[in-house]
Amino acid sequence: MCSEVTRHKSGSQWRNFYGRFKGKSLSAKQSETLRVEFAKYSIKNISWEENPQRKSLNLTEIFSNKHIWLEIGFGGGEHLMHQAKLNPDVGIIGCEPYINGLAMLLRKLSDHPCNNVRLYDGDARNIFDVLPKSSIEKVFLLYPDPWPKKKHHRRRFVTQEFLRPLHNSMKAGSILRIATDIEDYVRQTLQEAPKAGFRWLAKDASDWRSPWCDWISTRYELKALKEGRVPHYLTFVA
Repeated sequence: MCSEVTRHKSGSQWRNFYGRFKGKSLSAKQSETLRVEFAKYSIKNISWEENPQRKSLNLTEIFSNKHIWLEIGFGGGEHLMHQAKLNPDVGIIGCEPYINGLAMLLRKLSDHPCNNVRLYDGDARNIFDVLPKSSIEKVFLLYPDPWPKKKHHRRRFVTQEFLRPLHNSMKAGSILRIATDIEDYVRQTLQEAPKAGFRWLAKDASDWRSPWCDWISTRYELKALKEGRVPHYLTFVA
């Protein structure tokens, strides 16, 4: 998997972003869907240019008093769409910088509109900058980039740079779900999440071996299973 290192402004600081923004070129139809549909679902006032003072988002204005969930890195959007349809009274924010994945979800939304979905196409840390404290009730981190080389483990989402501001944005007692097929990612998650204030809810092995009751397999999970890797389903409380 190719990656890019870019720098994003946040306040007076610049951040490195490790990952991909784009894969294969989009077709003309995909590009048009992206242009038209993203305007309907995009969350405004997140970029530095739009919101230089980093004022908090007015989630009540965006979602009309709905409970708010967050999916970080939604890939092709299968799970996000599933949850949005299953929970129409919940507002779901999806964050995905990879434009090809964003285009896939927007195609789904074009065919099956969901008024309870809003999207951001950049670094999740920018979302954390403007989310009100204790505003999110459930978070999904599903098959995040594993960064398998040891020297790259600091780039993983399960570091304090990401986990602490995420915890700050979540209500007390809210749930964080993490799914991964990489055992070393599990190890790092179980080490780092408690430092940020999360508590693992597993009581026995079935709690991390079995998917959640409202789970839907993503294309990444199907690929992992095909290649013989074992999914792990970790549930934490903030």
